[in-house]
Amino acid sequence: MKTRNGNKWCLLAAAVALATWATAAQEAYRVDDKSLLNGGKTGDEWLMNAGDYAQKRYSPLKQIDASNVKRLGLAWYYDTGSLPGTLEASPIVSNGTLYGTVTWGVVFAVDARTGKELWRWDPQVGHQNFPPGSAGDPNKVRTGPSLCCGPGNRGVAVYGGKVYVGTLDARLVALDAKTGKVAWEVQTADKNADYSITGAPLIVKGKVIIGNGGGEFAVRGYISAYDPETGKLIWRFYTVPGDPSKPFENKAMEVAAKTWSGDGDWWKLGGGGNPWNSISYDPQLDLLYFGTGQAGPWVQKYRSAMGKDNLYICSIIAVKPDTGKFVWYFQTTPGDEWDYDSISDLVLADLRIDGKVRKVIMQAPKNGYFYVLDRKTGKFISGAPLQKITWAKGLDPKTGRPIINPEAHFGTTPVIIWPGPGGGHVWQGMSFNPQTGLVYITPGAATSFSYIQAPEFKPELGAYNWGIIFRDASGRGTGPVAAGANGAPRPPPPPPTPPAGNFLFGWDPVTETERWRAAATGGGGTMTTAGNLVFAASNAGDFEAFSADKGEKLWSVKLLQGFANPVTYMLDGKQYVSVLAGRNKGRVYTFVLDGTEPIPASAAAAPPPPPPAGTAPQAPTNQNQQ
Repeated sequence: MKTRNGNKWCLLAAAVALATWATAAQEAYRVDDKSLLNGGKTGDEWLMNAGDYAQKRYSPLKQIDASNVKRLGLAWYYDTGSLPGTLEASPIVSNGTLYGTVTWGVVFAVDARTGKELWRWDPQVGHQNFPPGSAGDPNKVRTGPSLCCGPGNRGVAVYGGKVYVGTLDARLVALDAKTGKVAWEVQTADKNADYSITGAPLIVKGKVIIGNGGGEFAVRGYISAYDPETGKLIWRFYTVPGDPSKPFENKAMEVAAKTWSGDGDWWKLGGGGNPWNSISYDPQLDLLYFGTGQAGPWVQKYRSAMGKDNLYICSIIAVKPDTGKFVWYFQTTPGDEWDYDSISDLVLADLRIDGKVRKVIMQAPKNGYFYVLDRKTGKFISGAPLQKITWAKGLDPKTGRPIINPEAHFGTTPVIIWPGPGGGHVWQGMSFNPQTGLVYITPGAATSFSYIQAPEFKPELGAYNWGIIFRDASGRGTGPVAAGANGAPRPPPPPPTPPAGNFLFGWDPVTETERWRAAATGGGGTMTTAGNLVFAASNAGDFEAFSADKGEKLWSVKLLQGFANPVTYMLDGKQYVSVLAGRNKGRVYTFVLDGTEPIPASAAAAPPPPPPAGTAPQAPTNQNQQ
């Protein structure tokens, strides 16, 4: 009897222990600060937008390598049901679930093994703004955000059982990772202001870091940190100064204000400088890095005295993640008039330069140069042109400050400048492979643009506040339309970089030279692996793999046109490669060695919903902008 009861107690104890272990195991799988610090080290998961805090987009996985990549086949696909627009998100893979976003900020979660949908969440963002000319009219109601360049979204962050996403109407939303139900949401900007969020959040030291877009509408840029459990604002760092008659938020803004003085009322316009994309973090130096966009309006005389730097537009900025305290900056394009955002990926690496290992931060912004900086101090190490550049004659070899071509400052007579506002490299992720020491960048083409001032400029809420005139293919100007005149139709955005001439190249950041080039590639971002591979895409819809050391094309498959950034992960002993593609009804495609799923036929394009009466449609998608 005693033995039997003892067995019962043993069984009960075992059951309790098993339940406790299961609960503990479940808790252990919750993404925490340690998980993120180790993100990218094993390659099993893809926990951040760029794979790790250093934004390398590199995976140590090598089950798929240069010798067997030709065996890649489709494992599964997921029809996202997205509305027309560019898909830009890097999927996040955690706990066997793949999370992603599509146009208009819709979030989805699917089984990373099969592609089966687990849940889907729609932020219910209005698809039209109020008509231009309605500023100050109480009878006109805003039904959607003002968007620069289409309804894109570049992804989510995962942490503590939640999924975090920014919306086009500037909300930061926390979703339950298992159900997709809203845990909390906070308005990060006045909902009646022209702010939007298209970039992915980053979790650093238990804080949700997020920037915003809106520079095309001349709002004042800033980056913020929020509590992941409550959504409470912890700190905020503005990127351009406010009203100089009021106390400055910090010393950095006081210094910046001196570079904006003049006749222009920049604090009334906003000033721009929005950090709408890249955020990275160095745990050893405890520095958070982010890039800022162009000023608003584009034409400097409409915002400030000519010849001023206008800090901190078009800059790389380092702050302390706990407080947002300013540490250093490096400005790639002082006084920018050409829309040369510095929001591209900020890649951290340790490079041997002149016989010494340097902790560097690298960026290829829209102005056409490739920069290598000391990431502790922000000091310039080197810089070199990636393509044709006419706005500057070169970089000062000591400071990295551009030697601006005086002829690049345009007036009411058209001036053709290389590159144009589409830039040579924008949001498409670049990757760095520590084995080869190369950076992989695409698209690698740049186009020119004819810049011309609008003779008059009057800012208007909800309209593009560029201060320039756009010209159509016939050379005719759009006149005051682009100047933001009241009552005028909404102007078109800057044209995207055309497919012709795009290429992928392997760039040596130490010698600042091109090691290899793959032509006709440049339809999305890149990802590189320890298997001596680089994954990229073409504008024609080809998803491709190249050898990382030599740039030899090893594999290609035809998918939908319009690619985001690929990722890779390991489940059940199998390495998978996933990518979002498609400008109409997009898909997630996931590949594995010897995958046998047939490539699905292209989905028919879904027409956009008709705008309600009395509203103006949003601008068409431009993949090279915010």
